[in-house]
Amino acid sequence: MSWNARVARIAPFRVMSLLEIAQAREAAGHDVIHLEIGEPDFATPAPVVTAGRDALDAGQTRYTPAAGLPALREAIAGHYAEHFGAAVDPARILITPGASGALLLASQLLAGRGDRVLMADPNYPCNRHFMALAGAEVDAVPVGPESGWQLDAELVARHWQADTRLAMLATPSNPTGHMLDAGRLAAVADTVKACGGELLVDEIYQGLCYDLPPLSVAATTPDAFVVNSFSKYFGMTGWRLGWLLAPEAAVEPLTRLAQNVFLAASTPAQHAALAAFTPECREILEARRLELGRRRDALLAGLSRLGLAPSLPPQGAFYLWLDVSRVSDDSEAFCRALLEEENVAITPGTDFALAGGEHHVRIAFTTGEARLEEAVSRLERFLARR
Repeated sequence: MSWNARVARIAPFRVMSLLEIAQAREAAGHDVIHLEIGEPDFATPAPVVTAGRDALDAGQTRYTPAAGLPALREAIAGHYAEHFGAAVDPARILITPGASGALLLASQLLAGRGDRVLMADPNYPCNRHFMALAGAEVDAVPVGPESGWQLDAELVARHWQADTRLAMLATPSNPTGHMLDAGRLAAVADTVKACGGELLVDEIYQGLCYDLPPLSVAATTPDAFVVNSFSKYFGMTGWRLGWLLAPEAAVEPLTRLAQNVFLAASTPAQHAALAAFTPECREILEARRLELGRRRDALLAGLSRLGLAPSLPPQGAFYLWLDVSRVSDDSEAFCRALLEEENVAITPGTDFALAGGEHHVRIAFTTGEARLEEAVSRLERFLARR
């Protein structure tokens, strides 16, 4: 059979095969510590679950408008105003099936054959793959500690070409957990505008910040496209709900795309998400953010004892990007061996980085401090045999 050639450009997500091995080891009775998947061990907050159950009991299961439940769009706009000082018209917000749905809409609108897209390397691989599916060419710009593991204004200006259409940022980022502060974010936006391009910002981990205050590009750049999600800060992974904030002129074509691509996001999930913005839920979410911060610090302390702590600690999200080049030049083999020998599951850097991924791994501090400390002890044992 013959497939669309663009599908051949989509690489497998290596962590999924590693997860299968880890689950098989668990089924065989091994005590596996899971630090590979970006999903904390917190349940969806109770107010959200209650709101979802109430929506089902009330028969709220029919289609919403393609752009989403009006009350939810208004609640998100209020969230931007209250927490980021951004005046956002609810009409500019489209509710989507997860952040992936938002990225799909944005990529189809903004990128096409012959266009080039700038983004950092390392980056979440689906960001590259959505652009490739749209027919665009991705220029993955290697970043490191010198730019705070981010695509900054100087790098954007240096790598922009005549056929570059779009620059995509992620702050906080996956896999590094690093952020752009307000000044550097505004500088990137100004540079992209001066180049005549569009700016797309992944703010999926917005709110999960430890050293810098959470921020949104929407506060300073109303013509930016912003992808966000209820999965990470709000703890609604399996509910599959996100949103796309777009400039006013883009709302109509994006709505047409949504009507044809997915019709509408899940109605019960949208009603449930309304509870995510209540004071009761906010208190739960902030307590969890503080807990993740303690987990980060515990992991950093353990890695520091092993001489492996990164020079720039992650400022947000729940990941740590670790250089293992002094013990391995094959991160996939390193992760397989660590799992097989010590039952610790982490993610090879080759999932995220086109350059240098073989020297890095991603560790998700998504389990409790005691388990993280046990994982560090197992890692120490593993390294002692190398």
